[in-house]
Formats: sequence, structure tokens, C-alpha cells
Amino acid sequence: MPDDGWTPVDVGESSALVLVHDDGDRYAKVVAADEVAELARERDRLVWAAAHGIAVAEVLHWSSDDAGACLTTSAVAGIPADRLEPHRVGAAWPHIVRAVRDLHETPTSGCPFDRGLRLMFGLATDVVARDAVNPEFLRPEQEGQDPGELLAGLATELPPRLEQEDGDLVVCHGDLCLPNIVLDPESLEVVGYVDLGRLGLADRHADLSLLLANAQDTWPEHAALLGAGLASHYGHPVDAERLRFHLLLDPLTWG
Repeated sequence: MPDDGWTPVDVGESSALVLVHDDGDRYAKVVAADEVAELARERDRLVWAAAHGIAVAEVLHWSSDDAGACLTTSAVAGIPADRLEPHRVGAAWPHIVRAVRDLHETPTSGCPFDRGLRLMFGLATDVVARDAVNPEFLRPEQEGQDPGELLAGLATELPPRLEQEDGDLVVCHGDLCLPNIVLDPESLEVVGYVDLGRLGLADRHADLSLLLANAQDTWPEHAALLGAGLASHYGHPVDAERLRFHLLLDPLTWG
């Protein structure tokens, strides 16, 4: 650690140790040796995103040795979107969707990071082969099913989904769930994004599927409003079948 005064925080699904500084302005993520490369990829994505106008935390410090690595960043001041009170969802949702649209309009030329379907399907294949799928991550319609069969079913759709992605690549956050979107508590506008370890070029529906599903899971009483708002505020056609495909693939890629 670069200095003293750090407190662990219980956040996210990562195995990394996440800490907040006593001043509240800095966060640190600490990993063991086997996860240094993954954390370095997140660091590089933060630097690239900031340089290309995406609102993210600033990289303040990086250190690594044989035992592991530590990435220190500035805090993104605001509230994670999942902590928003239900009665404010209707006001916040248009801001969230339009901010994601703006993220996806980031020029793709020169983006060195891949989050595409070929990579993610290969990752899912590895996770399933190692019997490492976390059942808690599965969607309700997937629960109790064999991961190999789930993956085989998605494989039948892979060729047209790859063709769709090749014709519609955008810069995606890569893990666009509500805790990774930070809002201004007053205006409810998006002030930044966190946890960019999977940022890269992909089908926009990879982001949109996670965003919509997580929002509807978090605020089920607003499910219809959220679905309609995604279509009306995003400003680009949204394909329900592509949403479904990417949503069902994602749980198989974590392991």
C-alpha cells in the first residue's frame, strides 16, 4: 500500500481486496500474484478510457511484486445507481440510458481492448469445461440446468450473433450493472463508471442486456417502465433476441 489509513470495504463479486482511504477520496484494489495480469488490464483500460473522454476514476498509483499488485484510484464522487430509492427510478433512468448511449458513441478506432463475442464465448467454454460456473450468477430461467447444455444451446445461435456483432461494434463497459454506474445524488445524471476490467469492443447488446436485467431485478415494480425507457431513450434500435443471448451467455463467463 502507498500509505496508511485504509479500511476494507465489502463490495462486488471480485476476489480482490477492495479498500477505501480514510479521506474517502481514494480506493485501492489489491490482488494476489495469480491476478496481477487481470488487474493490470483494468489499470490500462482506466487510463485509456480517461484519455478518450469517458468519466472514470483516475489511476493514482500502481505497484506490483512477486506477491501481487495494488491499484489505487481516485473515488468517483456520487452514489452507485443500485442504491437509488425506487421512487427516483423514473427520473434517473433516462439519464442512465442516454449516458450509456454516449459511452457507446466513443470512437472505436484505436481501441486496443476486446470484449467481443469470440473472446467471451471462448471464456465461457473454458469456465464450463472446468466446472467453474457459479450457480448464483445464473439467470432464473437457467437455474437447475447443466452448464454444458446451456452453452451448447447458445452455440447454435453463435454464427448469426457473430455476424451481428461484426457489423455493430461499439466501446462497451463490459460489466454494465447498476453498482458500476455512479450518479449525482441531486441531478441523477451519470458522473462516471467503475470496475472497467472488461471494457472493450463488443456488441452494444452485451452492455444493454446486463443493464436492463439488473435494473429490472433491482426495481421489479418498474420493469415495464425500464424496458420502454431503454428503447425510447437509447436512440438506436434494440434487438430483444440479442439482449436475451448476451444475458444468458454472461453468467457462464465468470469462474
